[in-house]
Amino acid sequence: MEMSAIIDSVFSLFIMILVGVYGSKRKIITPEINKGLTDVLIQIALPFMIVASFVFTYDDTIKSNVIKTFYFSLFSYLIVTGISYILLLPVKNNKKIILHFANVFTNTGYVGFPILHSIYGAEGVIYGSIFNMFFVIFVWTYGLMLFKGSLSKKGFKEEIKKVILNPSIIAVLIGILILVFNIQLPNALVSSMKSIGNMTGPLSMFIIGVILSKVKIKKHLKDWTMYYGIATKLIIIPIIIYFIFLLAGQNSKAVNTVIIMTAMPASAMTSIFAESFEIEKEYAALLVSVTTLLALVTVPVLLKIIT
Repeated sequence: MEMSAIIDSVFSLFIMILVGVYGSKRKIITPEINKGLTDVLIQIALPFMIVASFVFTYDDTIKSNVIKTFYFSLFSYLIVTGISYILLLPVKNNKKIILHFANVFTNTGYVGFPILHSIYGAEGVIYGSIFNMFFVIFVWTYGLMLFKGSLSKKGFKEEIKKVILNPSIIAVLIGILILVFNIQLPNALVSSMKSIGNMTGPLSMFIIGVILSKVKIKKHLKDWTMYYGIATKLIIIPIIIYFIFLLAGQNSKAVNTVIIMTAMPASAMTSIFAESFEIEKEYAALLVSVTTLLALVTVPVLLKIIT
């Protein structure tokens, strides 16, 4: 994909973010409406987009890449977790929890899928949905443990249940069934699923725009950990992951998808968990917002390198 096309895709998403900022500033998108938009995105639009992405003609390469993406994604999460832990040794307070969570859990849904769709189309979304499976599994287990400190046996069972019943996980499982058994769906159903799934990009960007509109930047301008955290999240970790795969001789759309996903900005769950557990709430919101904004610059540069 040409650099100009990549820039156009990312810039298009940025314009949608500005619409979200405008809607928030004019009180068109209130906090209650934004919560509703988030629910529509996570519970409806994204799952439909995932299922619809599996409905196209496969060749042996794509089927092979789907299997490889499971291994690549798991490997990536384990490596990122280890790298992040080492890089954040200089940070000693609760901000370390926020930064580590942000490094491990990237914005796969709000930003990752729209970008993958704009670059690789449905094929990219398939690989991204496999990566997102591990996001859901780890965020409700390891991610929750970061904030809680630990999980009881009962609590662990409840979170596993949440993982199994997560709409995105269910969507991936349905998609895999379609792939494996070559299920042919009615055209009307496919068209409807694609139309609903196409809402993912605009909805995601509107939600991010609302988050950006609420951030108070001045308070954290002198905090070195914020700058360090942004650098590790958007530059250092993606570069390390890229070189690891490069040295391993791996080069495919599946690999590129995993690298792109690790380069996404901090997940909105960073802010949501920080709010829920009363840990550095403003710091987390600013980290999510700034990494999202700066990713509009760093991601196109990364894409230029790997594509």
